[in-house]
Amino acid sequence: MRKPDLANAIAEKADLTKEQASRVLNAVLEEITNALHRKDSVTLVGFGTFIQRHRGARTGQNPQTGEPVKIKASNTVAFKPGKFLKDSVNP
Repeated sequence: MRKPDLANAIAEKADLTKEQASRVLNAVLEEITNALHRKDSVTLVGFGTFIQRHRGARTGQNPQTGEPVKIKASNTVAFKPGKFLKDSVNP
């Protein structure tokens, strides 16, 4: 499912126009992004939690040459699914 498909599903279930549902979806995604940028976590009870994680610098390997490669430290986003979501995909 892509973003427009999700917006259409929201429009049908929430009795909104497609444009309104798209704006709602964009607002939710923007707020999740802003919270993670501020290093806050976002918890949607039953669905899961989005958190920012730090990955330290490490040494990798170039798969073509086998030479060691230095990988810089970076931040990434992790998602921990909630119980309801876990239970729905593992009946």
